[in-house]
Amino acid sequence: MRCVIARFPFDFTKSGVMESMKGVKAEEITGASVVIGRRAYPAKQVGQVLTRQDRRDFSADEVLRAMTKLGFTCRSQPRTAAPARGLDPVQRACALLGTAAPVWP
Repeated sequence: MRCVIARFPFDFTKSGVMESMKGVKAEEITGASVVIGRRAYPAKQVGQVLTRQDRRDFSADEVLRAMTKLGFTCRSQPRTAAPARGLDPVQRACALLGTAAPVWP
């Protein structure tokens, strides 16, 4: 399938992508990702391996669009846990001052 990434045309096949990513260690996912085989890779890492271009030359959306057309599972954002409960104002002030939070009876 012909795809354009960073204004350059590439001919990708699903088997070719899987072969190119074989043996590549997945980096930590902080944004968009592509599932290839049993591993999830950051979209920018996939784009860099496949196109041999610098990651700054293309967007993750370009890679996601191409990989979706080839039939790979793509995620636009990583799944995150619920945000932790923040400190109340007294606890925050105590933490800034380096003292223990008061215990109320």
